[in-house]
Amino acid sequence: MEQQNLALVIGLRRELHQHPELSNHETWTKQHLIDFLKANTKLEIIDRGRWFYAVYRAGEHKKNIAFRADFDAIKMNEGIELPHASVFPGISHKCGHDGHSASLAGFALEIDQKGADKNIFFLFQHAEETGDGAAECAVFIKENGIEEIFAYHNMSGMALKSINVIDGASNCASKGMIIQMEGRPSHASEPEKGVNPAFAFAKIIDAIPDFIAPEKNEGMVLCTVIQVNVGEKAFGVNASRGELLLTIRALYEAEMDRLQQNLEKLASSLAEDQGMTVSFSYQDYFPETFNHKESSDKIRKAADSKGFEVVEMAEAFRGSEDFGHYLKETKGAICYIGNGMDYPNIHSFKYDFNDEIIETAVELFKALAEMQGEEDN
Repeated sequence: MEQQNLALVIGLRRELHQHPELSNHETWTKQHLIDFLKANTKLEIIDRGRWFYAVYRAGEHKKNIAFRADFDAIKMNEGIELPHASVFPGISHKCGHDGHSASLAGFALEIDQKGADKNIFFLFQHAEETGDGAAECAVFIKENGIEEIFAYHNMSGMALKSINVIDGASNCASKGMIIQMEGRPSHASEPEKGVNPAFAFAKIIDAIPDFIAPEKNEGMVLCTVIQVNVGEKAFGVNASRGELLLTIRALYEAEMDRLQQNLEKLASSLAEDQGMTVSFSYQDYFPETFNHKESSDKIRKAADSKGFEVVEMAEAFRGSEDFGHYLKETKGAICYIGNGMDYPNIHSFKYDFNDEIIETAVELFKALAEMQGEEDN
């Protein structure tokens, strides 16, 4: 990577870090990235509202490949002293999406300056943390005839600059589930005259271990109780309304769907038996992220060509990644680049994106772009 390009994007990364924005509110971040690319490249910029992409066009009959970066932050105080610390209390780039976007911008600079024999799309995406972003941006794949898409995520606890990859599922599917129930209030001295949803919620929670039992599922299935909210602080009233918040998660999306169906069926049955109404709502949906072997093999080959350490991941991450939306539309893969074995974990107060891996990401992406060219010759 050209050193002047690296210096530029490290500066960009730290500017992004100083101005973190939450999912679906990344107006400054998006515009700053657009301004950076306009000032430093001749790439075509397509603004899609909350997200955008840049394009290097090699020719009408060339292959269309894409590389994606996310740019939202999270609700978390900075926690450490940094010269480029967040200027917004309670919001910070503690997942490293500032680094992902800076890396993609650096790759864009290199391609703009040196050229490529493919049409390369640089996708900058909002709202990864909530799962909204890729769900909205997935239209990009068909609209542009994208034949393959790649991404990376930084990760601590992995050797510095190592490329960590796996075939098949790399991240679990998950979603937030809200079960709302309403029965009938009564005086606290006469609970038999009312219908309190607390007992139904207790039975649902008690059934969870059976639903997620390993012997009943092919892969890992989890159900985490997030909140139980029944009634209010009024000791003379038997509660009649409540909601149960769960996070359901599975290695395979089909098994997450089955867990959802089992929970809905049980809740509906309990509500009917006890004379209550029940409703269900969902948020923060993430599909399984399923790497296509052909694409993950290209990551291995590209990393090897650059002399990077390639590490085979033993299992998928429990945490979700909305990149899976794209992999339902076209082939592709995501890999993880190591921050270092003892580097502070993402989503922790001591974390700041490791600028050392920007060049690693750019060189990996360049090798992937060049590899595509080799296949067509």
